[in-house]
Amino acid sequence: MSHSISVIIVTWNAQKHLETFLPSVTNTEFENFEIIIADNASTDESVEWIRKHHPECKIVTFPRNYGYCGGNNRAADHATGDIIVFLNNDVEVTPDWLTSIDAAFRDSGVAALQPKILSYTERDKFEYAGAAGGFLDKLGYPFCRGRVFETTETDMGQYNDSIPIFWASGAALAIRKDLFFELGRFDDDFMFHMEEVDLCWRLWNRGHKIISIPDSVVYHLGGGSLPMKSSRKTYFNFRNSLSMLWKNASGDWLKKHFLLRLCLDGLAAIYALFKGNPRDSFAIFKAHLHFYTHWKQVHAKRIELQKVRTHHSEPDTMIQTSIIKDYFLKGKKTYNQIMKIVTNDKDSDLIH
Repeated sequence: MSHSISVIIVTWNAQKHLETFLPSVTNTEFENFEIIIADNASTDESVEWIRKHHPECKIVTFPRNYGYCGGNNRAADHATGDIIVFLNNDVEVTPDWLTSIDAAFRDSGVAALQPKILSYTERDKFEYAGAAGGFLDKLGYPFCRGRVFETTETDMGQYNDSIPIFWASGAALAIRKDLFFELGRFDDDFMFHMEEVDLCWRLWNRGHKIISIPDSVVYHLGGGSLPMKSSRKTYFNFRNSLSMLWKNASGDWLKKHFLLRLCLDGLAAIYALFKGNPRDSFAIFKAHLHFYTHWKQVHAKRIELQKVRTHHSEPDTMIQTSIIKDYFLKGKKTYNQIMKIVTNDKDSDLIH
């Protein structure tokens, strides 16, 4: 028996995106699903356009812009499906994309998942935000099968197997609704960026599993909320990364790695300045200042999360290597190349 699915699309002043991408979602070939458009107080004619051209969509309007996290959290209260899919407003879906998602959730051990995410503009390439599934390295830096730092691979079927992943991209994240509520939803304080990694880490810490399902394919434009080179994006990525690590990492991880992460962030700020990007450098500084001044609030969240944690070490999907070293010093630009290093290191450990 198929699941009922609620597709939630948060939008703010993005009528052009809706005109381009929403028709593919409404043309999905799946019987038991609904589309919820969560409008974050748009001042364009988004709501009027949806009512006129796609009356089949359920529209929820908010009095102000709550961002990605706040908008999705509030829209989830209106979802009737067993499964919620959080979908960006700049994603084109394939007709049968929900069929594979529904099938994957028939495994009761699967808590959340993401489809294969390809680029809307370069359709044979993986898209930056999620690609074929997300991971963290041992220092807590995110990367993907199909995208490591600025290198995105061409999709040649090299990641067409469904495997456990650390995090599913917020561009197209499917999760069991009851678990989403049980875990406390997205962290509203994140607003946007890193919120899906934070949510997925909470899932792993409670003994749940996240997977990639390449049989479901979507195409993401990317940069819909913030441009790739935006210093504001840099600020939220660094700020939220620190909060995510402090909230979810084990005590052993914090003792071993957190100070090093702070130092590496400092080097990143210096590097940005050296490259002629003073705004990025200042954004990193401001991100750290925010974390330090709000540490008590973040630590209070950590205390509550650690109380309900059932798995007290980091999941296997936190890959025991440094992608900074692998990428910049060893020249390994892809997930498979990096994993080959990890495998060789493990074999070497067994020999010795």
